[in-house]
Amino acid sequence: MSWLSSVQAVSPAEVLAIVMLLGLVAYALLGGADYGAGVWDLLARGPRAEAQREVIAHAIGPVWEANHVWLIIVVTLLFSAFPLAFSAIMTTLHVPLSLMLIGVVLRGSAFTFRSYDNTEVGKHRWNRLFSIPSVVTPVLLGIVVGAIATGEPGRAAADALESGRAVPLFATWLRPFPIVVGVFTLNIFAFLAAVYLTLETDDRGLREDFRRRALAAAVALGAVAWVVYLLARAEAPIVFRGLDASPWGTPVRMATGGFAVATIAALWSRHYHVARVSAMVQVALILWGCALAEYPYILPPNLTIAEAASPPIVQKVLLVALSAGSVVLLPSILYMFRVFKGHTFYLARVRASREAEERGG
Repeated sequence: MSWLSSVQAVSPAEVLAIVMLLGLVAYALLGGADYGAGVWDLLARGPRAEAQREVIAHAIGPVWEANHVWLIIVVTLLFSAFPLAFSAIMTTLHVPLSLMLIGVVLRGSAFTFRSYDNTEVGKHRWNRLFSIPSVVTPVLLGIVVGAIATGEPGRAAADALESGRAVPLFATWLRPFPIVVGVFTLNIFAFLAAVYLTLETDDRGLREDFRRRALAAAVALGAVAWVVYLLARAEAPIVFRGLDASPWGTPVRMATGGFAVATIAALWSRHYHVARVSAMVQVALILWGCALAEYPYILPPNLTIAEAASPPIVQKVLLVALSAGSVVLLPSILYMFRVFKGHTFYLARVRASREAEERGG
C-alpha cells in the first residue's frame, strides 16, 4: 500500500510539473530530432549530399510544425502553473531565450521558403538559413537548461528582487557548464535525427550514411555526457548530488548507459527499429534523471515546485483543461504520425523481404 499512499501524496502542482516534463521529453524526442536533421543537412557532403537533403526534407516536412506543440504546452504551463519561476527565468535568461525564439522563426521560415525557390543560389541560401539556426537553437536551449541547473538565475532573480538592481545580461548563463550542456543538447538532437533517418529511406547507401553518423554521434554523446557530469560537481551541485548520492541515481545512470550500449549494438547490426526505440528511451532517461536530480526545486537553489505554484484553483482549472485537451491532442498526434510516418514500417517490411530473398538466392 506504500506506493498507493505515495501516489495519493502527489500534489496538483507536482502533477503539473510532471506534465511539463513529459512535454519536454516529447519535444526532445520529436522536435529535437527535427533540429538534428538540420544539423545533418548542414553537414551533407559527398556524391549523395543532395539525396541526403531530400530524405531529410521528406522526413520532417509533414510533422515539424506540429512538434512545436510540446514546447508551447511547456511554456504555457510554466506561465500559468508556476508564475514565479516563469518570471525569474524569463527575466534572467531573456537573452538566450530571445535568440532561441529568433532561431525557431528563421529556421521554420527558411524551411518553407526553400520549397518555393527553384534557383540554385536561392536554394543554397535557404538551406543555410535553415541549417545554421538548427545548430544554434538547440545549443541555446541547452544553455537555458544548464543555467537553470547551476542555480545562477534563481540567485540573480532573488538578489534583484531584494536590492532592486537589474539582473545581469550574461553572467547567469555565459558559463562553462551551461555552454557544455548546450553542446550536449545539440549532440542529443543530432544523434536522434541520425537514428530516425535510417528508417526514412530504402536506399542502402543513404541508410549507411545515416548509420555511420548515428554511431559517431552516439560516441560523441557519451564523451560530452562525461564532461557534463564532471562539471556538474562544481557548477551544478544540486544536480550532481541528485545523480551521485540519491538511491535512484545509480540505477538511472546504469539504465541510461545500458540503453546507450543497446543503441550502438543495434546500429552496428543494422537493427534500425530497435535502435530507434532504444535511443528514445536513452534520451528520455537522461531528461528524467536530470529532473529527478533537481526535485523538489523547479528553479534551484531556492524555489521549489510548491513555492512557485499558482493558487490551488488555478491548478485545478489547468488539470481539467489538460485532461480535456489531451482527449483531442493525443489522438490527433497519433493519427498524424500514422498517416505520415507509417511508411517507415512498410520500408522495413520491404527490406526484410528483400534480404530474405537474397539469402535464399
